[in-house]
Amino acid sequence: MNATYEPLCVVADRRALVLVLAQKADAVEQTNRVARSEHRAEPLPSVVRLIRYVRVPRRAAVPLTRRAVFARDGGRCVYCDLPATSLDHVVPRSRGGLHVWENVVSACRRCNHIKADRIISDLGWRMRHVPFQPIGPAWRILGSGRADPAWAPYLVDHAGGGAGHAAGRAVLEHLALPA
Repeated sequence: MNATYEPLCVVADRRALVLVLAQKADAVEQTNRVARSEHRAEPLPSVVRLIRYVRVPRRAAVPLTRRAVFARDGGRCVYCDLPATSLDHVVPRSRGGLHVWENVVSACRRCNHIKADRIISDLGWRMRHVPFQPIGPAWRILGSGRADPAWAPYLVDHAGGGAGHAAGRAVLEHLALPA
């Protein structure tokens, strides 16, 4: 995190520990794992906050990736709520649908096979939620697929606004549940 508690990125355990030992960052949350050397043992940090503010250039949109779509949809099929295994275009590409956030959803194998290249209104189906383009710095971390439940309190205020805000909170609440 930046000095202002804004999420920046995900770094390796070793990099986080080096930042803390070099006094460039504070350990906000720690794991129960320990890094040992010949002379000392240090708990590995889970969340670090930089001491000095780092100016971040304006970021582009969150990339449309498989992991990011699964994170947005909570890893569940938008049609039947079973665990998702594939991506589906709401308006099939064969019918002019685009590969954009608002047209790509996660689906289970069965629903994806049944839907094929049809539109959901032809089948009489409804989606659990409307697909949206995630915004905000928290989605860059959630979309990486490497989210830790300890990060949820620090991401909740940065999950984006508008339609994505409620869905962002839902993903973070799902993340905060014990595994």
